[in-house]
Formats: sequence, C-alpha cells, structure tokens
Amino acid sequence: MKKEEQSYLYLILFHVAIGTLVFVVPFLSKIYGYSIFIFGVYYIIKKQNRNNEALMAAAYVVGSEVFLRMTGGNPLYELSKYGVMLFVLIGMYFSGFSRGAVPYWLFLLLLIPSIVLSTFVLNFNTNIRTTVAFNISGPICLGVASLYTFRRKIPLDQMNNILLSMGLPIISCMVYLTFYTPNIRDVITSTQSNFETSGGFGPNQVATILGLGMFIFFSRIILESRTKFLLVINMIIALNITYRGIVTFSRGGMITGFLMIVLLLLFLYYKSNFKGRVKLNYIFVLVTIALIVTWIYTSFQTGGLIDKRYANQDATGRVKESRFTGREEVARDEIDLFMKNPIFGVGVGKGVEARKAETGDGTLSHDEITRMLAEHGSLGIVALLILFFTPLVLYLENKFNMFLICFVLFWLLTINHAAMRTAAPAFVYSLSLLNVQLGGTSKKKISN
Repeated sequence: MKKEEQSYLYLILFHVAIGTLVFVVPFLSKIYGYSIFIFGVYYIIKKQNRNNEALMAAAYVVGSEVFLRMTGGNPLYELSKYGVMLFVLIGMYFSGFSRGAVPYWLFLLLLIPSIVLSTFVLNFNTNIRTTVAFNISGPICLGVASLYTFRRKIPLDQMNNILLSMGLPIISCMVYLTFYTPNIRDVITSTQSNFETSGGFGPNQVATILGLGMFIFFSRIILESRTKFLLVINMIIALNITYRGIVTFSRGGMITGFLMIVLLLLFLYYKSNFKGRVKLNYIFVLVTIALIVTWIYTSFQTGGLIDKRYANQDATGRVKESRFTGREEVARDEIDLFMKNPIFGVGVGKGVEARKAETGDGTLSHDEITRMLAEHGSLGIVALLILFFTPLVLYLENKFNMFLICFVLFWLLTINHAAMRTAAPAFVYSLSLLNVQLGGTSKKKISN
C-alpha cells in the first residue's frame, strides 16, 4: 500500500472510530466538540495560516456541526457559525483580507437597520439577544467568511483538501446513523421525513449535510482517486452516505447534492479534451450504475416507500396536496409581511411573532429568501442581489473554477428548504469566491 493510500485510510478509519465511540459512549461527543475548537485555534496560530489553515479548520467545523447537534456535543447551538467566524478572523490576522471585497462590506451594512429595528419591535417577553442571534448569525457568518475568501488565490489541491476536511466528520455522522438505526425496515412506516433514520434529529438538517458529503466524496472519485484503492474507498464512502441520506426521507438536501454532482460532471466534460471526455464517460457510467443500485437497494429496504416519497405520494399512493409540507404557506405570509413593510421590513426575528399574531402559526421559516424580504425589506432584496450576482461576475473572470457554480447552487437551493439553520450554506457560499488555480501555490498575502 502506498503512503498516500495509507494516510488516507487512517484518516477515514479515525473518523469511523469517532462515530462508533460517540454512539457507545455519548459523553465523548462533548469532548470531540470542544477539541475541534481548541485544536482549530491552535492549528491556525501554529501554522500562522500560511496555507489557509483557517479554511481547513472552518470546513471541519461545518462538516461536524450536524453530528455534534445530533449527539449533544455542541455546548452552544449556534457555536459552529461563531467558530467559522473566529477561525476566519484569526486567518485574517495572519493573511489579511481582500481590499476589493466591497460587496460583502455592503452586504453586512445592509443587515444593520433591521437588527436595530428588532430591538424596538420584538415582544417584551422575547429574549432579544438569542432571537436576533438565531436569525442573523447565518448571514453574518456568510459575510465575514466572504471577506476572507473574496478573490483569494488557492491551488486546486488545497481546495480538495478543504472539501475533505469538511467531509471527514460527515463520515463520523454516517457511521453514527448506521449504529443508531441498523434496521431501516423497522422504522419506515410512512413517507414523512423520518427522525429515527436521522439520529433522532431534524431530518432536513441531516439530509443537507449528507447531501453535501455525497457531493464531496463523489467529487473525490472524479478528481482525487489516482489509484484503484482510492477509487474503491471513495466509492464505498459516497454510496453509504448517499444511502443514509436517502433514508432520512428528507428530499431537499439529497436533490441538491445530486444536482451538484451532475453540474460538476457537465462542467468537466465541457472543459475536457477528447481523452479527458473518454475517461469522464467511464466515470459517468460508473457513478450512474452505483446510484441506480443504491436507489434500488433503498427502495427494497423501505418497501417502495422511498419511491412514493420522491413522487410526492403518501404511503397509500395518493398524491399529496402540498409538495413542500406546508412551507409555502409560511413563505406566502412572509411575502405579505414584506408588502406591508417594504423598506426596512419588520425587524430581525419579528417575522415569526407577526405571523403568529395574524395566523396563529408560529412555524419558523425554512426559506431564507422570503425571511430576508419580510425582516429586512428592500434592503434584504439588495443584499440578496449582491450574494447572487457577485459570484457570477467572478466566474466570468475565472471560467475554469469548476466548483464555483456548484457551491452557489448548494447555497441557493439549501436556503430555500433549510434557510441558514446550519453554517454549511454560508461557508460553502464563501468558498465560491475563491480564485481556484489549476496549478501553482497559494500566497500568504493577497491584494486586489
């Protein structure tokens, strides 16, 4: 076995062991959670962020967030977002930030008026600090991370290492889920999102991170499997993550991951020469067969219920009235709030209170776009336009950035079904702003 293969295998087995040990001794999750943040700070300071260690540490935090929430390892629910910001700020101390990141300074400034407004309009018995932090930590995390990544040059191999850093704790999550629900047939009785197959945690968040993990390891099959051994290892991991993601019965995250894989394959096929396209044809056939076999196996294990879930049917085969489990009603209410408060919106966190007062429904929004409209008004529209168009402008500058469109797609689709509950959409979005170089080495300082 080559040294590269051996090192990779040890990394994988280490994270398999973490998932196993946390299941056997749940308290170890807290030790694991604290260790990530302590070691992350030490790692960045020791290396002085010479090779973007801040992004490596932040990526690991993002990949571990749902696993830590699921197992009670996060001392603070939103700690992962704060961890990403802390690591990035330490990285800025050593490596600076882009002076050209004006769009993201503007984005952060646009959030302020509604934050100030919320201190006046939230109900008297509402904890203003926690309510505002819960709703605004995601956008602020995105803005801070983007100040660091904007046009920062980074070699392709380092980009792949950042993605691997995000993917490793997802392996631990996948292993934990396997032990938590070893027999899928015993717990699948309907076509609703299933908490039992999601480690007792929110299926939407679990499927989101597993869908991202599916993309990460399928991308490694395409880009980082230089030997048959690495190909087999990455294929086994990718298919197991895919299977565990599908059986959560939460569709958004898995559909997003699948579309990212398709987009990456199409991009590489378009940019490759004849020899490269022949190789990609083999990979495409291999991936397609693997996914079909995984789906057939999942369908067998769930008694065909997974087919009905994705066909928007209930267990008896009747088509459901709503494709989005009622979330469109919340989105419609938020649009109505925007129409009534078009300039500054109703204030951060006030959307839920206003909706509950009018309709009696206090359901939290799953759509970050309509939440931004309701709570930030026209300033929210400008902020969203900045987020959408800036990466597209960067793509015109560097059309060989194979990950840019994939990352923007993940952010856009995720905030439409899971808002910014986790740090994943914020951090992955910021990665789209990196200037990925096909060759060369990264520089400690940048100037744009």
